[in-house]
Amino acid sequence: MKKSVYIILLAALAGTGFLFSQTSEGGAPASSSSSASAASSISGWAADEFRRGVQSYYRGAYSEAILEFERALDYMPGENIILDWLGKAYYKAGIEGAALQSWNSAFEAGYGDILLQNRIEIVSDRRITQQDYAFAEHYTEAGNFPRVNGNVLLYSQPVSSLPNSDGTMWVVAYGTNEVLHYDVNGVIIKRCRGPVNGFDRPMDIIRLNDGNLLLSEFAGDRLSLLDKDGNFIKYYGKKGRGEGELIGPQYLAQDSFGNIYVTDFGNNRVVVFDQEGNGLLHFGGKTADFDGLKSPTGIAVVNDLIYVADSVKGAIYEFDRSGNFVGNLVNEKSFARPETMRNIGSYLLLADKNRIVTIDSSSGAVCENATTGKPGALTSAVPDRNGNLIVTDFKANDIYVMSKVSELVGGYFVQIERVVSDKYPQVTVEVRVENRKRQPVVGLNENNFFITENKRPVSEMKLAGSANNNEFADFTILIDRSLEMQAYAEQVDSAVRELAAAMNGQGKIQIVSVGSVPVTEFTGSPDALNTFSVTALKNPYSDVAALDLGVRLAANDLINAEKKRGIIYITSGSVTPESFSKYSLSDLTTYMNNNSISFSTVLVAQNPAGEEVEFITQNTTGTSYYVYRPEGLEPVIQDAINLPSGLYQLTYTSVSSSEYGKKYIPLEVETYLLNHSGKDESGYFAPLE
Repeated sequence: MKKSVYIILLAALAGTGFLFSQTSEGGAPASSSSSASAASSISGWAADEFRRGVQSYYRGAYSEAILEFERALDYMPGENIILDWLGKAYYKAGIEGAALQSWNSAFEAGYGDILLQNRIEIVSDRRITQQDYAFAEHYTEAGNFPRVNGNVLLYSQPVSSLPNSDGTMWVVAYGTNEVLHYDVNGVIIKRCRGPVNGFDRPMDIIRLNDGNLLLSEFAGDRLSLLDKDGNFIKYYGKKGRGEGELIGPQYLAQDSFGNIYVTDFGNNRVVVFDQEGNGLLHFGGKTADFDGLKSPTGIAVVNDLIYVADSVKGAIYEFDRSGNFVGNLVNEKSFARPETMRNIGSYLLLADKNRIVTIDSSSGAVCENATTGKPGALTSAVPDRNGNLIVTDFKANDIYVMSKVSELVGGYFVQIERVVSDKYPQVTVEVRVENRKRQPVVGLNENNFFITENKRPVSEMKLAGSANNNEFADFTILIDRSLEMQAYAEQVDSAVRELAAAMNGQGKIQIVSVGSVPVTEFTGSPDALNTFSVTALKNPYSDVAALDLGVRLAANDLINAEKKRGIIYITSGSVTPESFSKYSLSDLTTYMNNNSISFSTVLVAQNPAGEEVEFITQNTTGTSYYVYRPEGLEPVIQDAINLPSGLYQLTYTSVSSSEYGKKYIPLEVETYLLNHSGKDESGYFAPLE
């Protein structure tokens, strides 16, 4: 590029706030015309490297972007906007320590204000491994769903709710005899009122193992089976005191065998149905070692042990699947009026009058997570897909959304991941929205976003799509080629064929063999692997399995793959001393997490995986599976596809002048949801003309 073009580019950048300071070698302002000319040329070279760095970043070529931003800094040391972009490239490359160092340098020089400070705090906090659900987490009200629209009543006496994987939720309205389908903004999408005769005081709703919904009808003395969209299928049970009969059914749960448990208020017991709706047994009456249930309400299943709350006794009791009394989990008079109880892993989440508590199912320890401060009657508290609690207050006639205090204070982590400006002024931007603990925020629509360029609103903004709705993914299968794997050729063949078949011909699959050096063995359609044989692999067995290089190679190839993507490692679980000689475990997991790549393990032997393999699996939203598990390996693919994604694609028309593609155009994206918000700032170049 000629010197005059460099100067034009410099002037264009200066017009948008991107102005490199011009100094002599010693740091003092250049005074002579020759030094001023040299400084202009240096600034132009820096601007050119910066432009290439931005373009490489948006192509997913993060290593190239790092080199180009570093070269730009060589020309103009300490230029804050370059430091910011260098930090972004380091972050996406999985080198978070360097990213934080770069951002801190810019922030300490007065760049970025509170937005950059918040990014630094979130990334720093994420480097500390935390549980998905913290026992002592505190929540506060972040908003509520309006009960009226003008003079129109929207719902009455909400009693329970059920979250969906897309961020929407079902809410049971006892007073208006319906089940409401809400989006994340509290807008009603659909009303379900049951068959011709309608629901009769619906009480609780759960999702069964097969995906259908089950609804209890308190006054109808029955259960209604619904499909996943809320359409009525058939009834379970009828009024009475016999087996499979009910008087005032309330709350529901299901175990891993498909059996359904219902707290039968009128008969002071728990009734058990099989998954087809046939009555099996009932329990909870007085026995030699148990005084009997007085007013059973909330019910939950953890590790196939049944936990039942009693609103009169204020206790939680434990039973086995046969209905035998095991003991008290929480002693009597511990709760004022316990209602719905849901399990979150090994914890129980309980609504108790005007507070929400968590109970450790292994010890019975109780922690208060939230209180409304009102004399209401909370009947349910259920975690939604975005980490909030959907709380129903029957007496106050309210549906609350409660959020973690830390989330409300710190806000969402919004990242502009890619800008496509090939058809400028039509621009496409990909935005990722997460909470502070890396949990994706799903279910947003275009009303949740506000886009500006250089603080000016853009035109014709639309939501083009959400990756959370994608129903297929791209996968890379890593095959362990350590010497130990020679004995498991049959298992590897079976695993690869089954995994490929589970993709149903959708997406792209890649095979990488991991020996002393990783080798890409195949890339293409999963249908081509129906007759896969491990004998066709070119990479020989080795006493060294460089898993770190294999993971890095697989992740590099997935950066520009489908928005849902994952790595599946087929291994005996053992780790050789040289498995992680080039990249650390933290660098690998950070690289995959920062680019939304899941990592799962398929074990060919019934041995525990090595600590290093287990660490990567647990810290990248993955799971370990045994190759000959009874359910087969199809769920490996489906589990990865079902992982939530907070990536959104938005389109708009730019209102900025590109100056023939030479001008850096600042871009800002803000996200709002109830009382949550987050923002990111970036920029792009239009194509050169």
